[in-house]
Amino acid sequence: MPNIEDLKTMYENMVTARRYEERLQQEYLVGKQPQFDISAGPIPGELHLAAGHEASAAGVCVHLRAEDTVTAPHRPHHIAIAKGVDLKRMTAEIFGRATGLCKGKGGHMHLYDPAVNFACSGIIAQGCPPAVGAALAYKKRNTDNVAVAFLGEGAINQGGFFESLNLAALHRLPVVFVIEDNEWAISMPKSRVTDVADGSKRAQGFKMAGTRVDVDDAVAVCEVAGEAIGRARNGNGPTLLEVQVHRRMGHFMGDAEAYRPAVDRERHARLDPIPRLAVELRKQGVTPGDLKEIEARSHRRVDEAIAWAKAQPEPAGEEALQDVFTNPFSARNEEALA
Repeated sequence: MPNIEDLKTMYENMVTARRYEERLQQEYLVGKQPQFDISAGPIPGELHLAAGHEASAAGVCVHLRAEDTVTAPHRPHHIAIAKGVDLKRMTAEIFGRATGLCKGKGGHMHLYDPAVNFACSGIIAQGCPPAVGAALAYKKRNTDNVAVAFLGEGAINQGGFFESLNLAALHRLPVVFVIEDNEWAISMPKSRVTDVADGSKRAQGFKMAGTRVDVDDAVAVCEVAGEAIGRARNGNGPTLLEVQVHRRMGHFMGDAEAYRPAVDRERHARLDPIPRLAVELRKQGVTPGDLKEIEARSHRRVDEAIAWAKAQPEPAGEEALQDVFTNPFSARNEEALA
């Protein structure tokens, strides 16, 4: 059982993440209704929210240090919050502002905060190779740091995932792979795209430790993650961990979810990890007043971050090609054609 301070930290991160996703949903839909227009409003483009995923990030990241590396997928906000990413600058990035983590050029799927070694990618399973690379660096430097790669259950069929497991197992690297199983790979149920009900069993093909948390419970995740991260820190190799989570919103904002039975949406809405952790905290002696104080502090932090981000300047147009990859031959071609 985690100690009371870790339980409080987990609860605050989970409440903050839930409030954050709900507030972003409100902001995102401005200007996009009644007829949905993905290009309109203060947050143009896609937005993938993680309400219902909070227990996995909170339970894992409570064991991590700022120096440890975390990579996240296209649904990253709850993980970023649990890892300690600067909330104001992350929000500014989502709103496309110049003071964002990536100067407003990365958007919500491409967040990077070197202060806490966090990064994410919109490409499926592609957080796994960088996490393995960080773990290899830690091993060569003879430190006890670890790397954690979060991914969705739909990503375990990708080549980058298998290659990463192979290299991690071969070199006994200090890395933990965390599969967030929300039962839906975009619009496809897990049973139609993956040949195993328990993704952690794929560890067996690499002689790697593997385990699954079947219930959406931050305490259970924390206990299993503590063992996995301890194993990595002690030089005993990688772990493949699968965690049951639940998707309370569509795959992306604007997703009508016509493919998803109403009964499934209702079931996921009932399986909420936040009230479950609140019950555990009360058992440990935390008062309802203490919980309300944590919730109020989390809400203030989120609201302040969003207000701050909206007040930030947009990037200057002449900076559009700065800090991005460009084709070195394009300028030569333009010169040749001039």
